[in-house]
Amino acid sequence: MTTSTLTTEQIWHAVAAERNSLHDMVSALSETQWNQESLCENWRNRDVVAHVVLSAQPSTAAILVGLVRARGNLHGMIRDTAIRHAKSTTTAELLAHLRATVPLRKTTLGTTPADRLMDLLVHGQDIAIPLGITREMPVGAVRVALDRICAAGTFGIRRTLAGHRLTATDTEWSAGTGDPIEAPIATLLLFATGRSRQ
Repeated sequence: MTTSTLTTEQIWHAVAAERNSLHDMVSALSETQWNQESLCENWRNRDVVAHVVLSAQPSTAAILVGLVRARGNLHGMIRDTAIRHAKSTTTAELLAHLRATVPLRKTTLGTTPADRLMDLLVHGQDIAIPLGITREMPVGAVRVALDRICAAGTFGIRRTLAGHRLTATDTEWSAGTGDPIEAPIATLLLFATGRSRQ
């Protein structure tokens, strides 16, 4: 597998840039668009923004309470807390909260700055694609995100890579064995996270 070369400091700068960019994009949305369905199943765009806000400032106590409420289901906890936060927060407040996350450099136990970057890249597309908005993803940032997914084994990537050889056509990056899939690296990130298979 070809690996990325960004330093931790550069990754945090990329995180801040993505948060700024996401804020600019959603600031231009109408209230109707805020309430439209995203690519995340059963998540509106405002729920996605709420999730991004919450993940930028993780609280161990809140996570534990959320896990208890979700009966130990991590994905259920993430979904439910985002939806609850979105329901109890106005659009203006969500925008202000999102803007406030830009300089934050926090990760929860077991995650890294690369996880924050991957989350932002993918969730930005979850909002943009259904709305027909073109949202460019920096190639270097996408490489970091894909490397993290491969290293952490999230999104069922090990099973995917056992059956496919992913090769970027716009930068030097590849991983996996099996049937070749060649595409721009941003497309490979969406494939790796299940967005192109919905």
